[in-house]
Amino acid sequence: MQKPLLEHLIELRLRLIYAFLALSAGVVVSYPFSSLVFQFLTEPLWHAMGEEEGRRLIYTGLTEAFLTYLKVSFFSGFIISFPFILWQAWLFVGPGLYENEKKTFWPVLMASPLLFLMGASLAYYGVCPWAWKFFLSFEMPPSSHGLSLQLEARMSEYLSLILKLILAFGLCFQLPLVLLSLSKIGVVSLESLKRNRKYAFLIIVVISAIITPPDIISPLSLIIPLYTLYEISIGLVKISLKKKEAPHA
Repeated sequence: MQKPLLEHLIELRLRLIYAFLALSAGVVVSYPFSSLVFQFLTEPLWHAMGEEEGRRLIYTGLTEAFLTYLKVSFFSGFIISFPFILWQAWLFVGPGLYENEKKTFWPVLMASPLLFLMGASLAYYGVCPWAWKFFLSFEMPPSSHGLSLQLEARMSEYLSLILKLILAFGLCFQLPLVLLSLSKIGVVSLESLKRNRKYAFLIIVVISAIITPPDIISPLSLIIPLYTLYEISIGLVKISLKKKEAPHA
């Protein structure tokens, strides 16, 4: 029996409250370790600097360091509470799905964090070290004819940049799940995915140019795996259609 709209709204409010409480608990637990997490996020820059003594990040506002650590704890708390938030989403959506829809939903639910982790790892271990070395190449040593040029980045700006890259790469790696889900509900078809390869490649190039640092290698490091994931998505849609047609055959 279907629930009335009011009961659905009450259930949604309850799930949102539980998700918010889980996120708040994750932030509170993460804050004492925010300096360690921030140090982990700065390691690519530290290695790009050649691990030289005396190199540093600075903060120029009285509250900047506190707010930066607060952002770090929010980021860490979200990662910690993400499985519980997904579980609350399942408790709200799951009862309204058919059995075949549940069978489709669970693999997507399990694969999404894994793909996000793959994208975030590519950003942290692949793109950041190369990009940081590229930007540090503009430093100039001191000379008798002029001033030296050395990076002293603000900690808040550095955190915003590296989190932007990690989140962007993680979300872009959700492409196979998005296309597979759209094909399940009939928004896109296998033929349209094949036919629009060149447009998909153009969109991937534009998105990669926007969200990656302005050097040569960083956009390529996203374009290549993202287009590969697009081709993998076509294969997954093809397999899904074959499984759907098999019972009728």
